[in-house]
Amino acid sequence: MIKKRELSDLNLESAKLKLSEHHQKLESLRFQKSMQEIENPLEIKFLKKEIAQLKTLLNEFKLGLRGDVASND
Repeated sequence: MIKKRELSDLNLESAKLKLSEHHQKLESLRFQKSMQEIENPLEIKFLKKEIAQLKTLLNEFKLGLRGDVASND
């Protein structure tokens, strides 16, 4: 799971990369679940939560709440 400190340290490019990695992992876990081969079904829940946190972070960058605009304050 992503900790709040790690999340706040991410820049725009690394957040986008991590988001795409999480989407791929979620797809893989959903496939494993359908084949009933998943070891920890709660991992899907945690991964979806992390994806939501990353999307929020990317939206903050888009709105100018993080990055260059936020660091000038």
